Amino acid sequence: QVQVAESGGGLAQPGGSLRLSCLATGRTSMVIVWSWYRQAPGKERELIAFVADDGRKEYRDSVKGRFTISRDSAKDTVELQMDSLKPEDTAVYYCNANDGNDCWGQGTQVTVSS
Repeated sequence: QVQVAESGGGLAQPGGSLRLSCLATGRTSMVIVWSWYRQAPGKERELIAFVADDGRKEYRDSVKGRFTISRDSAKDTVELQMDSLKPEDTAVYYCNANDGNDCWGQGTQVTVSS
């Protein structure tokens, strides 16, 4: 079983940056896809980026060119660099590790506001 925990959320101004980190513990070698999701108030949780174990990365159209997902296998972390933030990026952000089952963190709040 894999456990994940997010950190790095907070308040940013429009156009600003934040970096989220997801620390994984447990059988991380079994994970095949690492993902970041977000859920805004009144909306469904949505996938925004993932990195597969073969290194392939994909992004949701609304964050392409602004967000970057990266995986450090030595540290067992997955990070999400978020630049050029917009108010519509405000949401709770969740890390997900899939080893055949979905393993979720508790989420971290990101608020983009002036």
